[in-house]
Amino acid sequence: GPLDFKFTGILAGIADVLAENQISIFATSTFDTDYILIKKQNLTTAVSALERAGYHFN
Repeated sequence: GPLDFKFTGILAGIADVLAENQISIFATSTFDTDYILIKKQNLTTAVSALERAGYHFN
């Protein structure tokens, strides 16, 4: 969803975690949010890596 402008570095933090796990991304940004696309076959690995890094999914 939309992110307040006071939140900075979110995309960079996620990208760093995924890069450390050799997961390529395609990132795009709009006025009020960012999108990170990964290959379907990397989904489980990506979610696990991000959860270990403290990110939460609903």
